[in-house]
Amino acid sequence: MNRTAGVIVGPALLVLGMAFAQGSMGGMDHSQMGGSMPAGNTMSMTGSMDMGALEKLSGKAFDRAFLSMMIPHHQAAIDMARAVLPLNKDATVKQWATQVIQDQSREITVMTKLLATYGGADTAMSATMKSGMAEMATAIKTSKQPDQAFVQGMLPHHSSALDMAQLALQKSANSQVLTLARDIVTAQAKEMYDFRRWLIKRGA
Repeated sequence: MNRTAGVIVGPALLVLGMAFAQGSMGGMDHSQMGGSMPAGNTMSMTGSMDMGALEKLSGKAFDRAFLSMMIPHHQAAIDMARAVLPLNKDATVKQWATQVIQDQSREITVMTKLLATYGGADTAMSATMKSGMAEMATAIKTSKQPDQAFVQGMLPHHSSALDMAQLALQKSANSQVLTLARDIVTAQAKEMYDFRRWLIKRGA
């Protein structure tokens, strides 16, 4: 299992590392994000607590908790995308937001069906994740630069998804969960690279 995870995750982490190495050359102007940084900080702290809980689980209990967390995590990305679209001015950001809604809505459907085979959601894990996501869309709506706030907010959001997906690749024995985790790593690492390049071009 770990060998398979390494094959999938390794290239994604390489791409992600390149993105952040480039990002370090350009100072991110958090002052333009309105309330997005506090939301991001809340998400990071909540994500750390959730990861700690996930790491203690195995087998079906892990799969159930992982899916229960990832569904509201995906929903938060959809909410962020829906928040930016009415305020959007950048064509690339519009394309990303539209794609986020399509891709993550589809994956929520898959995960919801999977969760049914485990007896439904782990409500405690789901509620904890929801509490960490609540401020993300609001930060975009209140930002003076909503396109930039969306992109900057999606970076830590995707990063926490990668953390969970990488853990699933190590711990899950369910082929459907493994496929989902691989898809998340591949797609979201690439998106993070694109987001970072977009920010660098704008000096953000």
